[in-house]
Order: sequence, then structure tokens, then C-alpha cells
Amino acid sequence: MKPSSLSRRTFLRGAGVSLSLPLLDAMQPRGVFAQTGTPPRRMVAINIPLGFYGPSFFPEQAGRDYATSDYLQSAEPMRNDFTIFSGTSHPDVDGGHSAEKSFLTAAPHPGSRSFKNTISLDQLVAREIGRQTRFASLTLGDHSLSWSANGVSIPSERTPAKAYAQLFLSGSREEIAVQEQRLQDGQSIMDTVLADAQAMQRHIGPADRQKLDQYFTAVRETEQRLVKAEAWAKTPKPVVEAESPGLIPGADFTARLKGHFDVIRLALQTDSTRVVTLGGNGGSEVSPLPGVDQGYHGLSHHGKNPEMIAQLERIEQETIRVWAEFLASLKATPDGSSNLLDQTQVLLGSNLGSGSGHLTTNLPIVLAGGPFRHGQHLAFDNRHNYPLPNLFVSMLQGLGLEYDAFASGKTTMRGLEMRG
Repeated sequence: MKPSSLSRRTFLRGAGVSLSLPLLDAMQPRGVFAQTGTPPRRMVAINIPLGFYGPSFFPEQAGRDYATSDYLQSAEPMRNDFTIFSGTSHPDVDGGHSAEKSFLTAAPHPGSRSFKNTISLDQLVAREIGRQTRFASLTLGDHSLSWSANGVSIPSERTPAKAYAQLFLSGSREEIAVQEQRLQDGQSIMDTVLADAQAMQRHIGPADRQKLDQYFTAVRETEQRLVKAEAWAKTPKPVVEAESPGLIPGADFTARLKGHFDVIRLALQTDSTRVVTLGGNGGSEVSPLPGVDQGYHGLSHHGKNPEMIAQLERIEQETIRVWAEFLASLKATPDGSSNLLDQTQVLLGSNLGSGSGHLTTNLPIVLAGGPFRHGQHLAFDNRHNYPLPNLFVSMLQGLGLEYDAFASGKTTMRGLEMRG
């Protein structure tokens, strides 16, 4: 049943503006799947901002017969479901920790004072396929990977419990009515500010007109989100048997990752969203893992100290273990005649190739799931890196989107093939 408040074709009108919205027929959860019988394609991107210790992360051999590295031992049963990449980076992305901003955008020189970000991969995908779900995308974790078309950071939800509530808990009838009124008020505000901006445009120069064009784009995107949210406010949230992850201490970042992974799986399974980003922790808290007594960030600056490396390895091995469990849970979840992992691309990586030296080259990258022929280590030149944005082009095409470029990526990833 379509939401009764919206006609088949909806227009936004105000102050001389008439904005045609896309068809909203597929707004019911799993609507497209129900109509076509084909499971939808999805994407999850995860950034671990302090990187991984390279000698323990990367296999020594390239190709399909590589010997599993120490870190990837826990993921060995999933070996044929992922591809490891070495010798890749974003061209002209530097700035140490500032490179977090460019992990999914590949925008150059994020540490410069004049830096302006561009749209992130997830938001480009959400713009294409996000109309069909309650949430066009989810931005989770301790830092945001998501950037709008105007280069504005999209806030992230840090706690798994709050993300669970947002996805699956409904308020009372009175609370829902208040929410609907707020949405309607928001639309009225959008009409007002758009009218004011248009009046101003007649009295300004070309440079300011360009800024206003960007502003109009942001306003129109907000209008679309408001109208969509109003329709979904009348649609019951999906009911899941799994309980909320509960409150997890911030210092227990691997447990928090696991909590986020559990929520992400539920969000994908219920088709509440098809696009998710997750930013890991890069703070100085001391992990409660056995044998760890120094702060995580400090350990990443190990300076080749064996004792510090041993503690860092405990944290990073546990990070890989919960990621491998996440992949296994997706593969064990049916999705039509397939499973969630086969329909979901899961990107795991970091903006740093070396946390100790703040290097932004030779990034640790793994792509799992989706329509690709996995089970290999694609090794490129560690000194003259292959452009990582080419992988983003492959991911876009793997989602069925007709893109042949993204940021500095001008072709698909060499050596990564689709399944026959």
C-alpha cells in the first residue's frame, strides 16, 4: 500500500519553484524485491582510521595461492569471498590523519587550508538507489565517512544502541504525530529560505551565484528527504527478533564495532537501507583486551617497538576477527535464492598505510562480497601506487550503476573481475 498522503507524482511548490520528485512506489521495505524477485544490491564501507600493521596484514604472495597472513587467519574460511589489495592509494591525498576526510571521496590534499571536499562514494550510491528504502544511507561510527554533494560532512551515529532504536523502535501515536508536524514545518521552512535565496540572486555577482546554486542543490536535497521522511513516518518500522546491542563503553572499540555490525546486518536484512558507512575508533583509550595496557592511538605510533607492536596486533587481530564474523553472518543470511553477502559489497580499509608514520600510501584494503570473483591478493607497486579510486568505479558498476569514472579513478580496478 502506498502512503495515502502522497500522490503517484509529487511536486514541491513554493515561491515560484516546482520540483518534481522521483516516483515513491518502492518505499515499502523490500518493495523492489517483492516486485522483481531479484534481491537488491547493497554497499557497506568501513574505515579503520589508524590503519593495520602491514607485515601482519598483507600476504607475502600475490595471486590466488597466497599464504594467509597472521591477521587474516580468522577470515580464512571466507577466503573465496574477499580480495586483498596492496600497493594502492588515493593520488594526491596526503595530510596524515586528515586523510580520513578523503577515504570515500579521494579529494586531494585534505590537510590544506583551502581544502573543500567532494561527494563521497556512499552518498553518490545513495542518490542513485536510496529512494527505495526508509533510510537512503546510514552513517555510523566514531567518525563520519559520508560527505554531501556540497562537501559537507554528514553526522554519524556513534552508538549501536541508538542506531538500533532509529531503525527498529517506534514511538507512541502522539510522538509520531509530533514527528509528522515537525517534518511539515521543515518543508515550510525550506520553501521560505528558497524564496529568500532566489530574491537575493538577482542582486549578486557570478561568484556568489555559484555559491547560491550549491545552496539550492542542498535545499532541494533536503526537501526530498523531508517529503520521503513524512511518507515513511506513516509506515511501521520492521520488527526484528534480535535485541538492541545495549550500551558499550567507548574504550571497547572492537566490541562497539561488533555491535555496529550486528545492527548493519539487521538493517540490510530488513531492507531498511542499502548503503552504510562505518568509521572506526582512532582514539587514545586503552582497550580492555587481555594484554593491552597502552592507548590505541599511542600503540599505532609504535616506532617498531616489539612490545607495542604485540599489543597493537592484539587489537587489530580482534578487529579483523569481528569483521570476519560479520561477513560470515551476511553469508548465512538468505536473500532470495542467494545470501546477503553475495548481494552486498563490503569495503574494509584505512586512510593510513602506516599509523606509525602517518603515511597515506600502500593502504590496507579488502573488498568482500558483491558480484566479484574473489579469492585473491591483487598486489600493485608499493612505491608507485595504483589508484584506489579505480576500485570505486568497479564498485559502482558492481551495483549496476553506469559510471566509468569517480574522482581520480578513470577506469575499473585492474585484475578484479565480475563473476560469470
